[in-house]
Amino acid sequence: MANRKEHRILERNDDLGYPIFIAQDARDELLAFLRTSGLPSVILCDANRHVRAIAEGIARASRGIPVLPFALGESRKRLSTVERVLDAMAAAGVERGALVLGIGGGVASDLFGFTCAVYMRGIRYAHVATSLVAMVDAAIGGKTGVDLRQGKNLAGCFRDPIAVFCSTDALETLSAAALREGLAEIVKAAIIEGGDLFDLLEELAPHPVARWPWLEVIPAAIKVKTMAVADDRLETGARATLNLGHTFAHAIERASNYSVAHGKAVALGLRAAGLLALRTDRFSRDEHLRVLTLLALLGLPLQTSLAPNAILAAMRGDKKKRGGRLRFVVPRAIGDVEYGVECADRTVRAVLERMQQLPENFRARR
Repeated sequence: MANRKEHRILERNDDLGYPIFIAQDARDELLAFLRTSGLPSVILCDANRHVRAIAEGIARASRGIPVLPFALGESRKRLSTVERVLDAMAAAGVERGALVLGIGGGVASDLFGFTCAVYMRGIRYAHVATSLVAMVDAAIGGKTGVDLRQGKNLAGCFRDPIAVFCSTDALETLSAAALREGLAEIVKAAIIEGGDLFDLLEELAPHPVARWPWLEVIPAAIKVKTMAVADDRLETGARATLNLGHTFAHAIERASNYSVAHGKAVALGLRAAGLLALRTDRFSRDEHLRVLTLLALLGLPLQTSLAPNAILAAMRGDKKKRGGRLRFVVPRAIGDVEYGVECADRTVRAVLERMQQLPENFRARR
């Protein structure tokens, strides 16, 4: 592996009108920001012990701000959890002019952001991202929300945080499986962007993720998202490219009763989107194989045992439907994706049937 070093102490992205700090340890930037914006009334955090330790360290450095931990996870990303957080905030005396700091991964940013968006009709919120998926995707862009029984993220709103802080040191506490959650989102960004980012992932993929230059990879992935969001804040057009693979992924998650984690579902969704593009003569087999090879080298899955009927039934609750018809984002090339693609159910079913098998000749060519 090339001798890449994290040579930049700090990266900052202001594309969305609020700062996104990326550093090996962004605590100094966080504390400086809080001194100018006002200390938070409370800190909301995932009850995970590593996340709680981060929250308590920040609280001690900020005059003992109360820490409110909550057990999270996709199965708890529900309105019932929002109600518990709202009740806790009210009991803690959080006022309308307050700032709340949230700490945790993707579920935390979605749920805490939504809670602060509806508490007293909206209070200021900042997030400390502790997982890779939160750093490169969930905490950025102002999408907040929770799941309903009928599907993922069906209750929510657009509400920007006032700042996001990403400390790559936090990644050292994550399991390999948790890191792969975020890797799938980075591959998605690389397919959208193409060029240097995809080339970089191909170079890094054979090597342990613990040695990856996160201060190079994370800002590059964040840039892909912020550029798309800045041009389309409410997802009325091209921001939808960021949903590449996600119509399939969300349905896979729901059909599995969330036993398939988000990152694995996104990887499967990326393969399915490529198959859909192949079937509609949009994508080349060589570039599709290039994507599959990258996903496999990163330890991400390429096949599912879930029944096509179950996935199709879950898709009927997808919030991206228009006029009752599913809409997909598919690649035309690495670095060129198309959104708003409608396909017949029989074509989607054929793709899902193919997803039950590994790619033809793939093992021999890896």
